[in-house]
Amino acid sequence: MTRQQVKEILDRVLTWPPERQADLAEVARLMEAQDSSGLKLDEEQAAEVRRRLAETNPKTLSLAEFNEHLRRRYGI
Repeated sequence: MTRQQVKEILDRVLTWPPERQADLAEVARLMEAQDSSGLKLDEEQAAEVRRRLAETNPKTLSLAEFNEHLRRRYGI
């Protein structure tokens, strides 16, 4: 995306209702906070996230199933 395209979008944003402008400002604030965070995935971790997101049929547990697993394994 070019700087000009970004400027065009930001100009349109100024025509939005104040609540929607505040929503976008919050998203931008969160992105900035994420960029300045010391928490980063290394390439191996990022690859694992991509692999798991690509799974067509991932194994997931409900909270009840997870709690039962913990109870059986650790007596919790």
